[in-house]
Amino acid sequence: MRASAGAASLVFGPGRYFEMINTGEAAAHEFAAVSQPRGNPVRPTETKDLPLRSLIGDPTDLRRRPVMAAIAALVLRADRDSGDVQMILHWRDPARVATGGGLYQVAPVGMFQPSHDAAWNLSHDFSLWRSIVRELSEELLGAGEDYHSDAAPIDYQRWPLYTALADARRNGTLRVHWLGLGMDPLTLVVDMLSVAVFDAALFDAVFAGLVSANEEGRIITSEDPAGAAVGIPFSAASVERFTAAEPMQAAGAALLRTAWRHRDTLLAR
Repeated sequence: MRASAGAASLVFGPGRYFEMINTGEAAAHEFAAVSQPRGNPVRPTETKDLPLRSLIGDPTDLRRRPVMAAIAALVLRADRDSGDVQMILHWRDPARVATGGGLYQVAPVGMFQPSHDAAWNLSHDFSLWRSIVRELSEELLGAGEDYHSDAAPIDYQRWPLYTALADARRNGTLRVHWLGLGMDPLTLVVDMLSVAVFDAALFDAVFAGLVSANEEGRIITSEDPAGAAVGIPFSAASVERFTAAEPMQAAGAALLRTAWRHRDTLLAR
């Protein structure tokens, strides 16, 4: 799905996570059961074989079904001196997640939702940037998801991580880009695709406590035996590996390929 300036808008309203699960995951299981029946080879699937998916109709018409938009953020660590760029990826543990188990993904990812269902959070947390910061805290630093916002809204301006990253955006050592909206062709899940480019010194300071695992799986960082590299190289070979050879969620694969195609713009200072 592509959007051009002034040509598209997104409208959000209240919803529940399992409304999305009960639609998209059910459609995915229906497709798997029909296209790969037990003990038989994969066969072509026709619309008449998929009554649930047929009821959904045009999957790009977001008015026809419950849609919970997720945020997928590719984190890049850019070393301006050496020219090296690394990315942080995630392996989703099937024992810990409801969707995408056993697949690679960018990190962080998460549903675009308030920090708590208390009414004051609906507008206070309605921010792609604030949601990304919360996900960075949870997935890369291992922080908890309880912000005590059941009692009062999050005071973002007094949260050290938030203020440090906001300052970095202002001084240009952190640049955040929104690449578009993507849809998984199997589960029909919608992801807002973004990229956060950190200067190496900022990344190393902010994520000095980078975790190797979190509540949803394992962070894929250095493959350098000497530990000199922080993450996976953001290179043509790595992008090809994770989007073509490794099992990766559709949103992550689309984000890696799109980011690589626009790398000159994303990495420009």
